[in-house]
Amino acid sequence: MNLLTRQIDSQIKSHFKNRRQILLLLGARQVGKTTLLKRLFPEAQYFLLDNDPARKNFETYDIHSYRQFIGSQSSKTVIIDEIQLLPDPGRAAKIIYDQMPNVQLIITGSSALNIKNTASESLAGRKIDYQLFPLTFSEYLYQTRTEEELHDNFLERLVSGKLSPSIHQFDLSATVGRILTYGLNPYLVQNPSDSLYLSELASSSIYKDIFELNLIENRAVASNLLKLLAYQIGNLINYSELAAKLGVDARTVQRYISIFEQSFILFRLYPFTSKRRDEIGKAPKIYFYDLGLRNAVIEDFSNPFLRRDFGAMFENFVIGEILKHNVYSNAGYKLAFWRTVQGAEVDLVLHQGEEVIACEIKTAKGRACSAFNNRYPNAKVKLITIDNFY
Repeated sequence: MNLLTRQIDSQIKSHFKNRRQILLLLGARQVGKTTLLKRLFPEAQYFLLDNDPARKNFETYDIHSYRQFIGSQSSKTVIIDEIQLLPDPGRAAKIIYDQMPNVQLIITGSSALNIKNTASESLAGRKIDYQLFPLTFSEYLYQTRTEEELHDNFLERLVSGKLSPSIHQFDLSATVGRILTYGLNPYLVQNPSDSLYLSELASSSIYKDIFELNLIENRAVASNLLKLLAYQIGNLINYSELAAKLGVDARTVQRYISIFEQSFILFRLYPFTSKRRDEIGKAPKIYFYDLGLRNAVIEDFSNPFLRRDFGAMFENFVIGEILKHNVYSNAGYKLAFWRTVQGAEVDLVLHQGEEVIACEIKTAKGRACSAFNNRYPNAKVKLITIDNFY
């Protein structure tokens, strides 16, 4: 098995087996989209739209021009990388899909906002979306040769009740500590503890699409908002409070957070509620897709076990792992949290139909929240710790 193997490989590789729809691969910058596609489709014709000449070719939106530089004689796979940089990416993809039936088209983007807003109508029924995240914990262990196989599905073990402390051939605590500090960006497999790389990513690269696509008017406000959010992982977000600190209105804060979310920098978790009066029903929590990026934003790469935010970081890590596995395995769970005005809380609630799984995430052994089980007696309650999550 290739050391760069990702858990989504089989889905991507088999995409064109029984269908012709466009393969749209979304994900943050530097999560490995290009590496994955070039590895799985080595014979594909590749265009990077970060490159001005390539972008200008596609900006013609002219089928004759496309046939000239893509070619139209034989069946082929074509990859258009960072398609969100086109003024109308959906239009370009639609022309190729509709008028070049010999082409298996793959497009990638690091900003869902522009792609989905311009492509949703013109590519209706013509595309299937996939998302690539930073490495999962098991991908990291495999790529660093810590484990010999890529096999773990954390979500599957959680749902089936197979969480239990295990004996490992490596120092689990030290490995978790490194990941809580530097995250799971694929670059760090070969360049561990590279805080300079993460700082550069946090200061410029993550804003590249946001600013190039003119999605945000005030860069200083955006940067300061991201830092405030980074300090508040795992906490309820108050839009009005953030707006007051930044000197803008709450709508601007919500819009900027939506842009960060659709650029795969962070994600929101919303409350699980049966609409009882004492249950928090609206305010979301914020988590980062990658803790290394989050720590770069707040400029803190110190020992996580000695930090006040250690518990919040581990919670962010576990929820991120479950989110990745939920998407990759198409498990279909909705992720939420539960909290009452009295302070009773469950860190993560997985729910699908009548199935409800409440997850307490703790850095050490402890007791699960009985208040949730009393209110939702049919729910399964799980305790996730550093000792039993892997």
